Amino acid sequence: MILSHLLQKIQYQCIRGDVDIEVEGIVYDSRKDTSGRVFVCMTGTVFDGHNFAAEVAAKGARALVVSKEVELPEDAKVTIIKVEDTRAALAHMAAAWFGYPAEKMKIIGITGTKGKTTTTYLVKSILENAGYKVGLIGTIETIIGEEHIPAANTTPESYLLQQYFARMADAGMDCVVMEVSSQALKMNRTCGVFFDYGIFTNLEKDHIAPGEHESMEDYMACKGLLFRQCKVGIVNGDDIHLEQILAGHTCEIETYGLKEGNHLRATDLQLVYNPGRLGVSFRVSGLMKFETQISTPGRFSVYNALTAIAICRHFRIEEKDITRALMAAKVKGRIEMVPVSDAYTLLIDYAHNAMSLESLLTTLREYNPGRLICLFGCGGNRSKDRRFEMGEISGKLADLTVITSDNPRYEEPMDIISDIKTGIGRTEGAYVEIPDRKEAIRYVMRNGRQGDIIVLAGKGHEDYQEIKGVKYPMDERVLIREILDEGL
Repeated sequence: MILSHLLQKIQYQCIRGDVDIEVEGIVYDSRKDTSGRVFVCMTGTVFDGHNFAAEVAAKGARALVVSKEVELPEDAKVTIIKVEDTRAALAHMAAAWFGYPAEKMKIIGITGTKGKTTTTYLVKSILENAGYKVGLIGTIETIIGEEHIPAANTTPESYLLQQYFARMADAGMDCVVMEVSSQALKMNRTCGVFFDYGIFTNLEKDHIAPGEHESMEDYMACKGLLFRQCKVGIVNGDDIHLEQILAGHTCEIETYGLKEGNHLRATDLQLVYNPGRLGVSFRVSGLMKFETQISTPGRFSVYNALTAIAICRHFRIEEKDITRALMAAKVKGRIEMVPVSDAYTLLIDYAHNAMSLESLLTTLREYNPGRLICLFGCGGNRSKDRRFEMGEISGKLADLTVITSDNPRYEEPMDIISDIKTGIGRTEGAYVEIPDRKEAIRYVMRNGRQGDIIVLAGKGHEDYQEIKGVKYPMDERVLIREILDEGL
């Protein structure tokens, strides 16, 4: 492809060479083959691509895209393109390279602190039940037809994102539903993508740390960028941060929520609890009017369902199809109920910090279980404060905590367990410690009583355990099946 074609939507200066040259591809990792290609010099938290300019030029790179000066031999035969932001340039160039595939499908982008993953699967379920072909990009995986590709980031780097779009368009997808993280918006991974629908679920204090967001203001500002690159914004009208999120928005706005004044509203919430099954029934009013039910517990599940309903309304999905899809939709590792007994309810959830664990256990408490049992561990080489906090939360909210191992990484499991016990020690909560996760799961299954709710927290969709730098296969669903096959 001619370099000038890749640059057609970018403001740039050609400070050396010629833009009317043929390039064989786009590269932004200096470890990959750069011969005949254009290399985009991106600045990361650890490495700066500009430092490798001479190296990739020597390897035969045809052109460099830079945002600052680079040192090259005088005889280097390479075109140099200067732009203001190389990450934004990469996004636009990748879109051009793949033929602007996002323009061939409806694109739904979902941002927010919580609910993104669940909502993407709900939307996919509803739309597919109505006959649409739907691609999905998110925290757990990317789905293209029958292919499931494990995810490295919530939102892929822009080149990979455009590559996925191209594959989805070639596979005949009608639409794509994707998670859009604040980091992705901040780092221009979705630059150049115009979303048909931009969604905001909620905002809580999270991701405020070095390498992420310096403040809540920065976090909100990055989330709000989505509503400057979409046609219709569908937002949680109950969220207290909504005004800041929508500052400077350029799209039409629709709201959903539980409070009066929202365009789409859920009322008359009723908990549904049978052994092995938790859910909520409610009435939808406003832009749509019908009664429905979801097969996951809690008010936050109602918000997720409302989000999906608000999106799918634009695809003219009938109420009966929405209701059927909401009942059938399951998300791996997100309040995932595993049917093993008529006496108690067993579920798997990704809650792996104090905020998510407190939200989960508080929700499950509303169902008045015989006992609420929480099994969890904490990751190694992470903040000890997280362990203290999670231990304290479980000690306060669970009737019994089973402390076990998660991903110890390079720490000793018993040291991590000791830290969790410190947190539980601040409460009067009962606990047992069983370091082997399979044996811990066997314990709760063997000792489950009538009406108990048992939650296996922390691992969620993960199917491995990381120990000393090695990821060993470990899927809690497999462990549960093995335990049942072994007769408990």
